Amino acid sequence: MTTQAGDAAQERLRRWRLVLGGEAADGTGHALTGRDAAMDGALSALYGKGDRPAAGRERTAGLGASAPAVARWLGDIRTYFPASVVQVMQRDAIDRLGLSTLLLEPEMLEAVEPDVHLVGTLLSLNKAMPEETKETARAVVRKVVDDLEQRLATRTRATLTGALDRSARVHRPRHHDVDWNRTIAANLKHYLPEHGTVAPERLIGYGRAGRSVRKDVVLCVDQSGSMAASVVHAAVFGAVLASMRSISTRLVVFDTAVVDLTDQLDDPVDVLFGTRLGGGTDINRALAYCQSRITRPTETVVVLISDLYEGGIRGEMLKRVAAMQAAGVRFVTLLALSDEGAPAYDRDHAAALAALGAPAFACTPDLFPEVMAAAIEKRPLPIPDTA
Repeated sequence: MTTQAGDAAQERLRRWRLVLGGEAADGTGHALTGRDAAMDGALSALYGKGDRPAAGRERTAGLGASAPAVARWLGDIRTYFPASVVQVMQRDAIDRLGLSTLLLEPEMLEAVEPDVHLVGTLLSLNKAMPEETKETARAVVRKVVDDLEQRLATRTRATLTGALDRSARVHRPRHHDVDWNRTIAANLKHYLPEHGTVAPERLIGYGRAGRSVRKDVVLCVDQSGSMAASVVHAAVFGAVLASMRSISTRLVVFDTAVVDLTDQLDDPVDVLFGTRLGGGTDINRALAYCQSRITRPTETVVVLISDLYEGGIRGEMLKRVAAMQAAGVRFVTLLALSDEGAPAYDRDHAAALAALGAPAFACTPDLFPEVMAAAIEKRPLPIPDTA
């Protein structure tokens, strides 16, 4: 027991030493060796641990702007830490040390761990990217997009196919159109034991062969810098929806200008490189464009993905939402489409939209298929408890 207690105490000291960084005041007195020392060096290079700075000097991290040093460091952190931690450290390195410009070098891009946040950074650098880097950047973006599609596509198609099937059913069917299994299940409370049968109060039918059940979906996506992760996920979902025959999908991105990327939806990587992250925001202008493209309002779902920081005409924006809803459009407002947690957003605009019957809430990629299914079926949206 004494040996076990000693080992546990040493392990606690080791962990505290890694957390505190080994400065004179850490109080552990524990020296690191081998793999632990290498991990500590990688952390120190980013988070500025190591010797205490002299009085009056700020402690700085140790990567500088040296591409070879950063490339080695990227290799080290991929060796010593799991992918989820590597992605966080990469993001911190870009933010804390201003390493964005180094991502314009192909050698650097080949060393990084691809993730949604890295894609957002690359897209923001797209216009400044030299030609020799663009092919490598597209490969990085392609890997992230393919991983997202593999994770999200099957469930999205299955969920929406079910919703489209249910929305196509008719409740005054002709005899040969009756879906007897669903009709019996819906009328079991009308079972007549003395006759051994069900007396259906209502009949549920299949959609008629000639009946159009096609839905129109408009994704209207804010491409301001804070929405980078949402833009990536929207491009993937746009491509998935566009692959479904029973859904006509339009993808519109906007800042102060409006760009329709619908003709590029067969390849979400092309969509992403057609965006322009950063800049101002004119939601009213974007909604005006979307409204002008609606031809079947009662069969249309408009999804606005924005943090609602409007630079355009607020009153006109709200009037457009009200007009679309009055015409029969199902309007959905997502403050974010990402796994990043609660976003920052304009609470006044969110409250105004909620008053119009269009509540605004953040949505994870995993929840998005359910939100779209509810919108298609015109039933209440599955708003998260944290919204």
